[in-house]
Formats: sequence, C-alpha cells, structure tokens
Amino acid sequence: MTLHPALQLQQQISSCRLVRAPGAYDSLSARLVEQAGFEAIYMTGFGATASRLGQPDIGLLTQTEMTTHARDMVRAVGVPVIADADTGYGGPSNIARTVREYLQAGVAAIHLEDQVAPKRCGQMAGIKLIDAAENARRLRAALAARGSDPLLVIGRTDALPAIGIAEALDRARRYQDAGVDLVFVDGIKTVAEVEAVARGLPGPKVVSIVDGNPSTALTTADLQAMGFAVVLYAVTTLFAATRAVQQALATLAADGTPKAVPGVSYPDFTRVVGLADHQALDHDFGA
Repeated sequence: MTLHPALQLQQQISSCRLVRAPGAYDSLSARLVEQAGFEAIYMTGFGATASRLGQPDIGLLTQTEMTTHARDMVRAVGVPVIADADTGYGGPSNIARTVREYLQAGVAAIHLEDQVAPKRCGQMAGIKLIDAAENARRLRAALAARGSDPLLVIGRTDALPAIGIAEALDRARRYQDAGVDLVFVDGIKTVAEVEAVARGLPGPKVVSIVDGNPSTALTTADLQAMGFAVVLYAVTTLFAATRAVQQALATLAADGTPKAVPGVSYPDFTRVVGLADHQALDHDFGA
C-alpha cells in the first residue's frame, strides 16, 4: 500500500535527511522535478500566478484557483507536493475551508503566512504583517481543521524583510508554540540570514533559496549541516524555462525557422508526459 504523501514527507523529515523541493509552476514542470529524482515538489504561488495569469505574485489568485492548481499537480506526480496556501484566504472559516480543500487535493503540506491580505511575494518590498498573536490563532484554526488527517502545516513569517531578523525569529517561535509542524522564515537573501535562522530556531524548519541572491552560495550539504528539514528552490525552474523560451523565440524570429532552437525531441517529450502508459491502456482496453 502506498503511503500518503504527507506521511512520506514526515518520514523523510524524521530521517534527518534534507528534503529538496524545487518549485513547479505547473503539472508539466512538476513531472520534470519528479523525474529528476527530487524528494518533493514545491507548488509555488509565484509560479502558479505567473503560469495561470502571467501576472506578479501579489495575491491575485483565489483559493479555488490555487487548490485546483494543486490538485492537478498532485495527480501528475507520485512524490509529495508542498503547497503555498498564502494567508488562508480570509478569516477562521476561510482558513478551515482552505485546509479541507488542500486535504482533498492530496498535498503533503501547506504553508500559511502572516501577511496582511492581499499578500505579496516574500522577496518584494512593502510587505505588511498582521499581529503575531492573531496569526498564531489563525494557525491553530488551521491545525484544528486538519484534525488527525494527514497534512503538515508550516507556519511562515515574512517579518524578515519587513521588520528584521529578531522579529522573524520571535514570530517563528510563537508559531512553533501554536503547534505547527515546521516553521519557515521567508524573504531570506544572504548567507548570514540563513545562518541566523539556523542558529536561532530549534526544531524542523524550512528555508527558501531564491535564484540571484547571495544565499545560492549554500549547497544542500551546507543546509543539511545547519539543521534545515526542507529546502525550497521556488523559482529555479520558472526562471530557467522563461530564459529558454525567450532564447528560442529570439532564434526563431531571427532565423525564420526553429531548426537551430535547442530542445527535446518529440519522442523524448512523449516520455516526459507518459504517453506510453496511455498507449498501453488503449492497447489493453480500447476498441
């Protein structure tokens, strides 16, 4: 019997081996992450907003759009999916519904953040926070809605870029006291900030390494040694894909043909999307 994704993720965390979760912006990129051999997939709100709307991550997607995106991604892969659940999309009743929707989608974990709605990407300026005590109550509402069902709840704080490291650590500890399974200080840019979180927070914690920041100097071995349980590479696939498509279109525009555009072959692509499985079904059960 296959273990539920949340229990798979919990086992990986309990083994004290760093869980690597590259970001996926859609179901195809999720399949590529899985096929590359990573332990988990991160359904990034940044990538979801970009792929669904072509817009920035400023709280434009609704709860239903996000949970539908998560459900499609979970169906496409067999490894745990960690999903962005933004601020929970409203008050306690909305948070309870959000938890139930993500449970039904089959994700392994969600993170809930302490920003004022509408939220924005943790790397952006101008972040506004709700009161820490209020957010702790909101996290307890999420945990109550989860009950005994398999889902890890991650308490995320965006206080680092808004107020500073001391407030971020204090909030993360409050969220640990509220009972969350892991804590996540977002908005990290430097190696020193990663080190401060590693020193200042006991227990299971998440770190996000964002392309273009100095924190990319740290390897997975470094992060494992620092005691992190999960590392998110939220935008690596999205940024790489965007650059590749830009270059492909520039070549096509200049040459008038895709002949010189690097890419996978048609047979290779059909392997990525699992065409052979569907052909086998048609062979066995088709007309």
